[in-house]
Amino acid sequence: MTEDYAVGSLVERTEAFLNEVALQSLAGAISVLHASENLLPIAEEVKLVGRCIDAIAYLACKESGNDIAMSSTISNSKTVVDWWAEDLAVLRIDIFQRVLIAMIARGFKPYALGPVLMLYAQKALRGLEIFGKGRKKIEPRQEHEKRVVLETIVSLLPKEKNAMSVSFLTVLLRAAIYLETTIACRLDLEKRMALQLGQAVLDDLLIPAYSFTGDTLFDVDTVQRIMMNYLEYETDGSHFGYKEEDGYISPPLSDMERVGKLMESYLAEIASDRNLPVSKFIGLTELIPEQSRITEDGMYRAIDIYLKAHPTITDLERKKVCSLMDCQKLSREACAHAAQNDRLPVQTVVQVLYYEQQRLRDVMNGSMSSGTSPSISSRVNLYPPTDIHPVSDELSSLKRENEDLKLELVKMKMRLKEIERPSSAVPSAASSPMGIIVPSSDKPPLPRKSFMNSVSKKLGRLYPFGVPPSGAKARTRPSKDRRHSIS
Repeated sequence: MTEDYAVGSLVERTEAFLNEVALQSLAGAISVLHASENLLPIAEEVKLVGRCIDAIAYLACKESGNDIAMSSTISNSKTVVDWWAEDLAVLRIDIFQRVLIAMIARGFKPYALGPVLMLYAQKALRGLEIFGKGRKKIEPRQEHEKRVVLETIVSLLPKEKNAMSVSFLTVLLRAAIYLETTIACRLDLEKRMALQLGQAVLDDLLIPAYSFTGDTLFDVDTVQRIMMNYLEYETDGSHFGYKEEDGYISPPLSDMERVGKLMESYLAEIASDRNLPVSKFIGLTELIPEQSRITEDGMYRAIDIYLKAHPTITDLERKKVCSLMDCQKLSREACAHAAQNDRLPVQTVVQVLYYEQQRLRDVMNGSMSSGTSPSISSRVNLYPPTDIHPVSDELSSLKRENEDLKLELVKMKMRLKEIERPSSAVPSAASSPMGIIVPSSDKPPLPRKSFMNSVSKKLGRLYPFGVPPSGAKARTRPSKDRRHSIS
């Protein structure tokens, strides 16, 4: 086999084949390296593995091009490396790791390795049931191999933001929880997801709880840690903003708004879980930044679902849950729905009615005082002349509603004044100049409608939020010293 016996021996011919044919192309070098895995440790001793790894790293950088790897975006680099990334997926995980490290040492940009890692992870983790509740038993040896593969892939993930998609990070995190990898591996994935939380969708956060203990359906603790990491990065400013002359520039509000809406949708999704304790619901809700909540409709929806699914919680817990919502930010439709929702505490309903009336008053006052030009004054006139442009539907509706509410308030005030008069001052039917007939003692007076009942029904008729909650009734709460009007 050597030159000691004859010229053109097997060793010489093999070396010539490797140098002139096999190691001159990526496909050939990967094929030889994959075949050498069955010849370990002999292949290591003759340095065949090292030569193949060096050839692959050199050819990969040459194929991709240093200029393309440095300046192209992630999407562009993906089209460059996809064709040979599938070939690397056949390698053993330890050999695969050595190849990537050699490529980075040769100048290959780490963020461009994203497609390679994705393809390898899809092949290696195939067969895991990570989208259902509970863990299905698999062979211990197979579980250990997949765990090693996953932990290695996570250690090779690029550090740059947006190098990997959020959906792929979610798959890795679910697999890490399913395979019970190291805590460091799971925390690393949680932090990476927090960096790109603004790009996530609801399905990315619906991580099943892989347990048989009868706990919550979804892994709420993991999502809570991801949200805490997001807030930590936002506060620190090292990832979302940047420092310029010792000044911090906060992240764009649109990103925070997306995160706020995402978390509200997540709360509404998990609120129907009967095993979700109040403490976890409140703890997760308190993490949502106030500046990310333009309106409170999403929060109100989540709270209403939670109260409906947990009818046995105490009044104190019900008040704590409702206190998480800012009633001033509710839309008119949400206010109309909340005013008739008997699942809410009385204090919350009173706040909703008060802020809605105040908002209507502010809108009308602002319209009346917005200007003195004929065009503006004509728009706020309840009965504009026919020769002037008609008012908008919304503004005219607001004016009619406000007038109705004012009329209702005047009636309530008149009734209250009559009720507050001393009983001695009430004239009899014979001496009354107005001819008011006092009902006889043997016939009980008719009950009067409460103020809250009247206003809530008025709002419900004006701004229908949807189908009222099941069993909802207008709240009536008689005063401690209840008297009836004689009118």
